Amino acid sequence: MKAPRIAYVLPTRDRADRLLHTLAQLESLPAHDSQVIIVDNASTIPASRVAGEVPARLPRVFLRQEQNLGAAARNLGVQAADRSVDWIVMLDDDSSPRSLDFLPRLAAQPADVAAVMADIFLPRFGTREAGGLPEVFIGCGVAIRRDVFLHAGGYDHAFNYYAEEYDLAAKLMLNGLRMVFEPAFVVDHMKDAGNRDMNTILARLVRNNGWVMQRYAPEIERRAELREIRTRYRAIARKEHAMRGFAEGLVELRRTIRSQVRRPMRRAMFDRFTGLAAARDALDLAHRTSRFSSAALVAPGKNAGVVRRALEELGVSIVDEPRAERLVVATMSPGPMLDAAFARASDPRVLTPWLIASSMLARRSADPIAA
Repeated sequence: MKAPRIAYVLPTRDRADRLLHTLAQLESLPAHDSQVIIVDNASTIPASRVAGEVPARLPRVFLRQEQNLGAAARNLGVQAADRSVDWIVMLDDDSSPRSLDFLPRLAAQPADVAAVMADIFLPRFGTREAGGLPEVFIGCGVAIRRDVFLHAGGYDHAFNYYAEEYDLAAKLMLNGLRMVFEPAFVVDHMKDAGNRDMNTILARLVRNNGWVMQRYAPEIERRAELREIRTRYRAIARKEHAMRGFAEGLVELRRTIRSQVRRPMRRAMFDRFTGLAAARDALDLAHRTSRFSSAALVAPGKNAGVVRRALEELGVSIVDEPRAERLVVATMSPGPMLDAAFARASDPRVLTPWLIASSMLARRSADPIAA
């Protein structure tokens, strides 16, 4: 099977050292049919000048902007990609694939797969990237078909950063497409915890996640989802000492919410979007394979309520960990779910609410050295 032609698209702004490291990593990969498109989000020193320190074997395209366009800069990169490109590999200026093992997997995808999500690692922290859901990708490690990206209109520039992937994933779903996770597609994200304005981050998280639910949640779910967003990010804001940002985001959400165009999903699609469908599939299979009547929710995270709901639909009682027949990882974000499952892999009671994670955990348990 012929390998697909790809284009790496990465926005950058004033992070020369990280950009150089990423370019060096891309150049170290075996020869393959690709191009690198760097969208310079108004860097003080043009990225084209900085990048010259890394010899170019892969063709490079530089798109310099006069202002910071945020995540929407990726749209310009996709538009500039050669028309023969099949897949756009979205990266940040500090993320890169470990190998090209993912290329045959891209070539084998059915036509209804719009995006292939990577298993994203954070080497500085020894964990995986947080965020995303079973069918919602993370922007620093995903391959998206060029044609479907353009047809969907790309990223909404109004989001700037945070939750823009949720909006795009929703649009792709509404176009009849789906997203898949590919364990062979491994990306290292060299992020660090410094220089993060948590007030700005919380303001955008509240507003942008609110926009997503206002746009796409079925009417019967919309208000509950908006309440959950307020509850979740209020707790995070308190932990991060960013209540000012939370309050600003809430004000902005209230000001703009009525201007969001409603495109509510049907219930079955929305269950895919939130991860409920994935949780039902995995936990129902586990329950049918070996019946249990009680479970504890461990390592709770994003959409923990989805996991609880799937268990309660099976008639399983939620109890404390010492009394539980099963320990169910209570997050639908792939990275934290996998990390939590692997950390508890020696406990035979552990279950994950996602078939892919269950399969990866089973392989690890069967061959811990290879894993």
